[in-house]
Amino acid sequence: WNVELHEPGWVNEEWQRYVDSEENIKIKDSRLILIPVKKVDKDGVATYTSGRVSTQHKKIFTYGIFESRLRVPKGKGYLPAFWLMSNDEDIYGQWPRCGEIDIMEVLGNQPDTHHGTIHFGNPHEQCQGSYKLDNETFSDDFHTFAVEWLPGEIKWYVDGKLFHSATKWHSTTEGKGTLPYPAPFNNEFYVILNLAVGGSWVGYPD
Repeated sequence: WNVELHEPGWVNEEWQRYVDSEENIKIKDSRLILIPVKKVDKDGVATYTSGRVSTQHKKIFTYGIFESRLRVPKGKGYLPAFWLMSNDEDIYGQWPRCGEIDIMEVLGNQPDTHHGTIHFGNPHEQCQGSYKLDNETFSDDFHTFAVEWLPGEIKWYVDGKLFHSATKWHSTTEGKGTLPYPAPFNNEFYVILNLAVGGSWVGYPD
């Protein structure tokens, strides 16, 4: 795995700095734990650090079943994610043209609802499915999140239950034409696990 380092605001107007620190990333009881840490300076200014790991350039995939057993935090402003990103964005173009497969995202202020999404095209388009628990949240216990990525079809599962599939997408760049289907989801992708704090979709901690 790589430990990724990124500054606040690098994507989605998020507040955290991704750092390489045991405060934020550790292994305990054979589990990977990602921990956001808030610090307030003498002037009362808050800063946040968190953890992000990936397999970029180390372990890459074209098609397969990707599965992780996860428990997520509850609270406004948290956005944990388990996802796949193009290993080389220059092949089809920078995001979103290169494609993105989000296996698991749970907004901290809606911890009973999980989202599975693909992003593609330019202008940006997406196809998203959601799964809602009846009497619990994804922060109460561990659940198994998976995606089955096939040529021409992507399927999402929670605890073995199929809840969403996608077969329609495109690799169009405005002014530059369209690449043959199933681009961009016929390329090499890598795995990411991260925990963001704040951002344009999830909102900000209260």
